[in-house]
Amino acid sequence: MKQRKNPNVSSNITNIRHNTNVSKPSKNNKFTHPLLKKVFTLCLCFRFINALLVQTYFNPDEHWQALEVAHQITFGYGHLTWEWKKGIRSYLHPVIFAVLYKVLAFFHLDKPWFMIRAPRLLQSTFSATGDVYLFKLSQELFGDRVAKFTLFVQLTNWFMFFCITRTLSNSLETVLTVVSLYYWPCIRTSASKISPGSRKCALAVAALACAIRPTSAITWIYIGFLELYMARDKLKFILLEVIPIGTLILGLTFLVDRWMYGTWVLVPLNFLKFNFLSSGGDYYGTHVWHWYFTQGFTVMIFTFLPFSLAGVFKSKQWKLSGLVAWCLAIYSLLGHKEFRFVLPVLPIALMFSGYWLATIGERSNGRGKKSASTDDRCSGKLQLAVLFLVVSNILMAFYMSMVHQRGTEDVMNYLSIEANNGKVKNILFLTPCHATPYYSTLHRNIPMRFLDCTPSEEKGALDESDQFLVDPAGFATEFAKNWSIPSHIVLFDSQEKLLKDFLDLHNFQEIKKFFHAHFKVDRELQASVAVYALKGQ
Repeated sequence: MKQRKNPNVSSNITNIRHNTNVSKPSKNNKFTHPLLKKVFTLCLCFRFINALLVQTYFNPDEHWQALEVAHQITFGYGHLTWEWKKGIRSYLHPVIFAVLYKVLAFFHLDKPWFMIRAPRLLQSTFSATGDVYLFKLSQELFGDRVAKFTLFVQLTNWFMFFCITRTLSNSLETVLTVVSLYYWPCIRTSASKISPGSRKCALAVAALACAIRPTSAITWIYIGFLELYMARDKLKFILLEVIPIGTLILGLTFLVDRWMYGTWVLVPLNFLKFNFLSSGGDYYGTHVWHWYFTQGFTVMIFTFLPFSLAGVFKSKQWKLSGLVAWCLAIYSLLGHKEFRFVLPVLPIALMFSGYWLATIGERSNGRGKKSASTDDRCSGKLQLAVLFLVVSNILMAFYMSMVHQRGTEDVMNYLSIEANNGKVKNILFLTPCHATPYYSTLHRNIPMRFLDCTPSEEKGALDESDQFLVDPAGFATEFAKNWSIPSHIVLFDSQEKLLKDFLDLHNFQEIKKFFHAHFKVDRELQASVAVYALKGQ
């Protein structure tokens, strides 16, 4: 982390001499266990701070498919979306946070501050583990110098900072992907020492990733066939490792789901049928086939992109670069695309950036020895590259993590405190569905209502959320005919302007407004979030 604060450190790194080429790690080139403990401590402290600094809303699944479910398991109230009624989600991931909530409740720490921050702090411990395993993987493949730069790249990439400590299943999937890749024999170099149980460990972690997110199978199909091609004991690999380990892990997952659902539910099969065979995910929007290549993954990797591409061709590590290309290509075949879907391969792409940065200081003249002028030029280039990457990514990370789309988080943090003080009786959200956190943040069992957006069996039918956005005033007027009048209404400023008369008619007044965003995402600009309360509340 010192490299982020002091570019001069990179000049010291440049002066480290190696007798071997950067792409051929020596057997004696291993980091010691005490040093790895220091690296983990550094990563853990960094990710804790990272988790506390992330204060914006990114994707509904962070709350609605993880924390909301965990809250319902632990405290007996919370909203389960339609996916849980159709059995296309596994309880394995939410159960992790349910255990955390149980611990908080046991120690009477289930207060607003802890309920909001503790889940991300827990995820930050998983994220730090992923950081260390990426460090170890790059050291196995390329040596100590590349490992140091890879860690620098991993900790400074804006999207990793923005996303990896969020309680998305994709975040945990990413950690498990990196951990598993470290143990796969087909990924390691021939010079690397492989422990007898390495492949079994790799399979177990890979199976766990698939249990949490069935789409993780896209990654492991590639790695599995690569291992099968390179393995000498192919039958042993399939019959004595893949089938027993996969059956064990997925079997335990089925038992967890059987316990939570109350009946046998084959989540991977239901997930496959909805998202792949029926293209159910397209209900939430589609993108052009090349979106990941031209926009999605390009934005995620950001200013590291040219360094990653250069690192791919310089390192000639085609197995891992092929994995990145494979995942991007397969996900491109699906109509519904999201940034988080390809998060698991982002650390791999970033590792190639670390490789390229490490080689900048390794350039030599034609006789194989560095001249003083060459050394100075390489040191200068490295410093400029590091400075450029740090500045560009820090600015992006802090803006996206602390400014853009923070209003929906702030409004629920505010309401959770107000509800804890008994000032909120019931809430109506006149916003697009799932636009805010819910009971997992409020942590008070009071009536709340949001506009539903469950996919309709009738093609082209508008859900409640879409009906409201088409005609806010008309929808609200009809809705109010059958409502139990709420004590508070939450809405975006873009709809607030169209509902002024409605709010006045029903005796509501604005009591709080929160900044949300400077620019629009998906729909019209939602610059702020307003809270209205009944007069006299």
